[in-house]
Amino acid sequence: QVQLVESGGGLVQPGGSLRLSCTASGIIFRIYTMAWYRQAPGKQRELVATITTSGSTNYADSVKGRFTINRDNAKNTEYLQMNNLKPEDTAVYYCNARKTMLSVDYDYWGQGTQVTVSS
Repeated sequence: QVQLVESGGGLVQPGGSLRLSCTASGIIFRIYTMAWYRQAPGKQRELVATITTSGSTNYADSVKGRFTINRDNAKNTEYLQMNNLKPEDTAVYYCNARKTMLSVDYDYWGQGTQVTVSS
């Protein structure tokens, strides 16, 4: 059974920082591309950041320079360090693991963790 469990969300003031974690079980973590998505109320889910199996990263323009994604394969965990948070970063943040093998797509999601940026 595959599980992705996020933690680290909460309420923070503008300009503050949070670190999200996502711990995976039931998959060979190191062979999956990992990502963070977010969904604000009334909006579509959007990609925030990705990190490949080799450690290459990619970010949405709205978070470049403020957010950092990384992974620890030994701990089956990915992280999202969020600095200089803005009210528009308020959303539910979801962890995602995906890979394609032999033309089969494997795509797993966490349950989400709420991040609220407000004074």
